Amino acid sequence: MLGATRPAIQRWMLGMLGAGVLIAVVAQSRAQTPSGDEALVLAADESLGAALRAGDKNVARKILSLQFTFVDENGKVFERKEFLASLKEIAAAPASDVKTTIHGRIGMVTGYRKSANNTDVFFLDIWAKQKGTWRALVAQDVELATKDPARETPTPPALAANPYTCTNPCQTIPYRVRSPAEQDVVNSFQALEKAAVAHDADEWAKHIADEFTLYGSAREPISKAGRITAIRRQKVTNAVVRVGEVEAMRLAVYDDGAAMIATHVLPDNSRPPYRAARVWVKRNGQWQMVISVQTNVEIP
Repeated sequence: MLGATRPAIQRWMLGMLGAGVLIAVVAQSRAQTPSGDEALVLAADESLGAALRAGDKNVARKILSLQFTFVDENGKVFERKEFLASLKEIAAAPASDVKTTIHGRIGMVTGYRKSANNTDVFFLDIWAKQKGTWRALVAQDVELATKDPARETPTPPALAANPYTCTNPCQTIPYRVRSPAEQDVVNSFQALEKAAVAHDADEWAKHIADEFTLYGSAREPISKAGRITAIRRQKVTNAVVRVGEVEAMRLAVYDDGAAMIATHVLPDNSRPPYRAARVWVKRNGQWQMVISVQTNVEIP
């Protein structure tokens, strides 16, 4: 650029800046475009949504696993047969803020959408790669609380009159493991529940992935960091922490990913029964929970 005039230099600099912005936009677009199994899972999830809106049972039947269950935001549980028979009632609007993640042969799709009742819900769709084909294992919706910055900090739970002993799930659960991998996932689940009851935030954190978020009916989402803060606060106040007993559980491990579906109740009825859909990932030999979606349900 020796000997160039100032206007020429300015035009050159603007050109380089424009090229840099274009490269950045292209790179960002590529980074946000799913590829490989993520793209396949996302396409399957979109196909299932389209089949629901069209009431196309034939397409939906091919996409669903034999073990498929759906829980709507009201806590109604649909088994596969009932789900297929109720497509028009269940049909949901297209999703927004959709994210797809693969853990082993478990895929998860999350986002927000309008329910059949026109309410805003968060959803978790769990997929498993079975014999080379991605099939839906679980679909679960939950209606979250409206975030209110002015909401006061909740009062810590009071001390109970009688000591609380966590037997289920801390010591035993009504589930018969079928493999060493399932046992490892169960062990990790029991360890984090014990840690929550004992106010041991550091131990609890070992079994939780950094990207973890908890979603619950009429509750605001809480991150790993937020949950750790809550556990430490409970330790300071010496609050009695009760965890939901497992009424029923289904566990599926696919390589380094796992899906855990469980129905929980609290003996003191401090919260309604709920269905929890959880995804786990094995990292550096340790099973960690990636997400937990808890929808209040009615148990017959």
